[in-house]
Amino acid sequence: MTDNLFQYLLRLGDDRLVLGHRLSEWCGHGPILEEDIALANIALDLIGQATLFLKLAGETEGKGRSEDDLAYFREAIDFRNIQLVELPKGDYAFTILREFFFDVFSYHLLEELQKSSHSEIAGIAAKGFKEVRYHVRHSSEWVVRFGDGTRESHGRAQQAVNQLWRFTGEMFESDDIDRDMAANGVGANLETIAPRWNEVVSDVLKRATLTIPDDPPAMTGGRKGRHTEHLGRMLSEMQIVARSYPGASW
Repeated sequence: MTDNLFQYLLRLGDDRLVLGHRLSEWCGHGPILEEDIALANIALDLIGQATLFLKLAGETEGKGRSEDDLAYFREAIDFRNIQLVELPKGDYAFTILREFFFDVFSYHLLEELQKSSHSEIAGIAAKGFKEVRYHVRHSSEWVVRFGDGTRESHGRAQQAVNQLWRFTGEMFESDDIDRDMAANGVGANLETIAPRWNEVVSDVLKRATLTIPDDPPAMTGGRKGRHTEHLGRMLSEMQIVARSYPGASW
C-alpha cells in the first residue's frame, strides 16, 4: 500500500511538474501580453500542485527526500508522467490543444480526488480543483477560437489535434497501482472519468469545427518510466542549476 501510494503521488506530481515547465517556456514569448501572463499563471498553478503532491510523496516514501529532491535529482526513467505533457511546446495551437486535453482530464480527476479517503490528497485536490476550473475555461475558449477562426488558425489547430490524439489514451490506462488506490478509496477510478472526458472534449471540438482522428490513441509507457527523447532534454534544462550547486539555498 505504501509503495503504491508513493508511486501514485509521483504520477500526480510529475504530470503537473512537467506540463508546468512546458507552459513556462512561453513566458516572455506569448502571442499577446494577456496570454503571456495567463500561461505563466497556469504554469505556476501546476507547479504549485506538483510541489504539494511531491512533498507528500517524499513523506510517504520515508527516505528523507523532499519535493525538490524528487523534482531535480531524479533521472527521466524515474519520472512517472504521461508522455502527452513532455512533448515540446510547438506552436501556440499545439500548446493550447495539449493544455485543453490535460485540463479536462485534471478537472474530473481532481473532482474525484476531493472525495479521497486520504485527507491530505483530498485537501490538495480541493485547492487544485479551484484552479483547474479556470484552466479548462481558458483552454476550451481558445480551442474554439482557433478552430472556428481563420483558415490558418483552423489548420494549425487541426494539425495539433492530429499530432496529440495518439497520446491521450494514456491518461485513462489503469494498472495495479490505479486499481489498488481506487479500491482503497484513495485514488480515482479512471474508467469512470474517461467517458466524461470524451463528452467534454467531443463537444468543444465540435464547436471548434475540429475533427477527431480515426486512429485510436496508441502512445503509452510514461507511467512505467518509458518516455520520449524530449523528457530527458527538458530535464537537463530544468535541473541544471540544482545539480550544478547541490545543497545551495537562497
